[in-house]
Amino acid sequence: MLGRTAVTRGSLSVADEVGLYLELYRRMVLIRQFEDLVNALFLQGQVHGTTHLYSGQEAVAVGVTSVLDPADRVAGTYRGHGHALALGLDPQRLLDELLGRETGICAGRAGSMNVVDLEHGLMGCFGIVGGSIAAATGAGLALRGTGNVAVAFFGDGATNQGYFFECLNFAKVMNLPVVYVCENNGYGEYTPFTAVTAGSIIARPLAMEIPSQTLDGNDLWVVRAAARQAVETARRGDGPSFIEALTYRFVGHSRSDPGKYRPEGERPARGWSPPAGRGASRPRVGGREHCRGRAHGAGSGSSKGTGRAVP
Repeated sequence: MLGRTAVTRGSLSVADEVGLYLELYRRMVLIRQFEDLVNALFLQGQVHGTTHLYSGQEAVAVGVTSVLDPADRVAGTYRGHGHALALGLDPQRLLDELLGRETGICAGRAGSMNVVDLEHGLMGCFGIVGGSIAAATGAGLALRGTGNVAVAFFGDGATNQGYFFECLNFAKVMNLPVVYVCENNGYGEYTPFTAVTAGSIIARPLAMEIPSQTLDGNDLWVVRAAARQAVETARRGDGPSFIEALTYRFVGHSRSDPGKYRPEGERPARGWSPPAGRGASRPRVGGREHCRGRAHGAGSGSSKGTGRAVP
């Protein structure tokens, strides 16, 4: 089982910092291999219902959760295996849950989409599109003044739901310590998000004067730096922040989706490769180039943060 001892990066020696990065990379690999196993078991008929795999988006969950403290709270999506493993859930107990076993994290009752583990700060994974936004906003209300933070993960499709506008407005007005993380993988189920979304996603939180960034969600270090800045803003009592992480899912929306709607040649190679010009030591998910991280209304500086679930 993964540890959950928080550390401050500024206090790490070189050896410890290398260890931290290796641990984060290991978690990304764990998520990918876990999802490959879940897919194989699903095809064998051992995982009932459906599954929504996180393959390709690993750097987002691992980067964000790496700067959280044990007392922070996270709301995931129905594509939540990655969020759960990034927080340090025991992979075997999570797999048992998907297989309907009593030894599962929720005694086999949650299945693939509704995992909860408060011990690791996971308030829940929500099958309702946008449900994680509402849950994290409520948690932010409860955490206000404590120095702790709530994080909502959600997809690009959720930005067209009523939850999105209502909750972000409420969080801004009430100055809540919430970090909203939009994992923009380019598709809402089978539809390109650009075909159903007017304007840009980032313009919406900016209209509410929420500090916002659009960044390369396939680059662990870019995600981690942006998350550290957003989390520290929330901890100081300076209100919510918004991150749009541009990423890509290698698999279909769910296991019933072969992904035939994608243009030929769009799908990148499975695996990590270093971003151009940045050296082979920096793991990256996928091969699609995105912006390096545009800060809007939040300044471009970074500050020290705490790491979650690292030795």
